[in-house]
Amino acid sequence: MLVLAFDTATDLATSALLEDAARTPEDLDVLVVGTGPGSFTSTRIGLAVARGLGLALGIRGAGVSTLAALASSEAGAFPIVDARRQEVFVEGPRAIAPDDLDLTPETLCIGSGAVRYRAMFERMRAIVPPDDDMRHVPHARLHAALAADFGPVDAIEPLYVRVPDAEASLA
Repeated sequence: MLVLAFDTATDLATSALLEDAARTPEDLDVLVVGTGPGSFTSTRIGLAVARGLGLALGIRGAGVSTLAALASSEAGAFPIVDARRQEVFVEGPRAIAPDDLDLTPETLCIGSGAVRYRAMFERMRAIVPPDDDMRHVPHARLHAALAADFGPVDAIEPLYVRVPDAEASLA
């Protein structure tokens, strides 16, 4: 099966084509896209690309949480994505102030939020790998490995967690 997977929810977009690269778009069997949480605009772009490709090529797709992909990189890893506004996204999914996390000592924290709030998490005695450690990246191959329920691409829903900034400013 030829799988195209990508995630655009964080500052570093990733993609993976799993199988023989000497193929054409018509050879794709399924798509896997990161559903966030992460940047609202980036997540929407990734979903729009997945929907456009899926509909144009007549193929199915699956959405995988960016947090789940990060967590799958190492057993026991606690994924944390920078949510900006002095918050982080964590499993749930939910947005929370980093100092409100109740981390046990030696918790392995990975992701853009772990990097940004390293000092705080290390004061909690959590473990945060070096900034350039690849465990902080939601690699698309991790999304592909977690994908299970393939269906219509227009049924894939994002995990926004919060109201978009544009809607919040209108309220």
